[in-house]
Amino acid sequence: MINRLGTARLLALATALLAVACAEGALAAPRAVELGPAAALTAPSGGYVGRLEVTPEHGPAGTLVTVSGEGFTAEQEFELVWRTVEGRWNVTEAEYLGREFTSVGYRIARVRSDRSGHISTSFVAPEDFGFLHDIVVQQGDRLLTQTAFRLDMTVRLAADRGPLGSPIPIEVQGIGWRELEGSWVLLYDNKFTGFISVVTTHGTARFTIPATGHVGAHIIEVLHSDFGSPYRNTQQSPVPDRPQFKLAFTVTAGAPVLPRAPAEQAQTAVRALPAPGELVATPPFSGVGGRVVVSGGGFEPGKDYKLHWRTVVGNRMSGAGWEEQSRVVSEAIADASGRAEFRFHAPDDLGGAHALWAEVGGRRKQGSYWIAPTALPLQLTRGPVGTTFSLHLKGVGWSETANIYTVVYDNAVSGYACAFNSQGDVEIFMQATGEAGWHFIDLYPAIYKGRERRPNNYRLPQLTYADDHPGEDLPRFSFAFEVTETNAVGQ
Repeated sequence: MINRLGTARLLALATALLAVACAEGALAAPRAVELGPAAALTAPSGGYVGRLEVTPEHGPAGTLVTVSGEGFTAEQEFELVWRTVEGRWNVTEAEYLGREFTSVGYRIARVRSDRSGHISTSFVAPEDFGFLHDIVVQQGDRLLTQTAFRLDMTVRLAADRGPLGSPIPIEVQGIGWRELEGSWVLLYDNKFTGFISVVTTHGTARFTIPATGHVGAHIIEVLHSDFGSPYRNTQQSPVPDRPQFKLAFTVTAGAPVLPRAPAEQAQTAVRALPAPGELVATPPFSGVGGRVVVSGGGFEPGKDYKLHWRTVVGNRMSGAGWEEQSRVVSEAIADASGRAEFRFHAPDDLGGAHALWAEVGGRRKQGSYWIAPTALPLQLTRGPVGTTFSLHLKGVGWSETANIYTVVYDNAVSGYACAFNSQGDVEIFMQATGEAGWHFIDLYPAIYKGRERRPNNYRLPQLTYADDHPGEDLPRFSFAFEVTETNAVGQ
């Protein structure tokens, strides 16, 4: 899958790298230019040329970094390059294969050595993947020498207090991409909430979770884990210097902030829809039941045509896999100009892309329609502890990155639900638990399974779904249930 941020993200990184301090010896307004794969550079056969120092040796994004060196050829121009990676999710239409990272380099400054072979310049550490970055001095494609700067992780809350149900805005910068640096999880009051990814967002995650629990202080932790659940004794691990973060959020008294109605949580836009074909659908996507008009030209006037809808059926557990099937969803008679309009309601089917086709003169005119997941309103919104209520979704997908939703109850993982066997229909039965008052349930997109073995982020809530989901563009759904009394039903 193509990085959703693509060129825009690269330009943002370049813009950050343009912020060079106007300190003595620094160049004014150098250009940050992508120089291509770092592997293209060649080291001198006689060894490195010159020596570099960086001050400070580490810091978060925004740190003013000074690079100085000596032992270079006098009165020569050199390029100072920041090395990083570009990340992408490796997915097919159906399968999740893992993460991929490609080395790239950016020119952050041009420097000229003085008569004694000394160089010096400054720049602002960019918002980028965290941990070690090489800073390279080169001429053309020849690497002369290099040093390293460690970009530190930071975690902050954009707001640290609010009433029950308030969205808690969390920002994590400087997440890494290497093993033991790239998989981070969040806990709320010692409860595992979900995992954080930054593959296509260059090390930065921004997301929200709801404020849950009693009035008073609650503790949010961000820890590293490669294996699906939080690693609690990092300080005794083989890599004990990985950071651990603890922040406090205070739930204040006052009216709760309840989720919007499910209809208001439906997507109003879907990124990366399939390109339209000869048959054009209006609108290009909807939830199950949405009204659709598919139109096209080049039909024989006065002739009746059938529009076919393609879907996927199967059973992963049986080992049979899946297959495509088609059925007729609409018929239309072409007008005098050879144009036909097919009208129908989006079928109760799996989410994602569905091919459309109509046979004309021995060949098929093709189109596509996208079904987005939607949520139905709760039929029951209050009751004592033990009350059974259900969450109901339509249009959930079938691929390894779209066929499940994970359930989080009061910021604690509660399991997952699969949509493939039920052709996109998901009904989850829950039991009301906890103290009297409002409780919050979130359904997050996730990764069902794949070939990647480390990190193992399967069947876990992806808190960064909005900016960094590996496959389809999918929404989160949020609900609230009011526990009226703590005596269990039937007691």
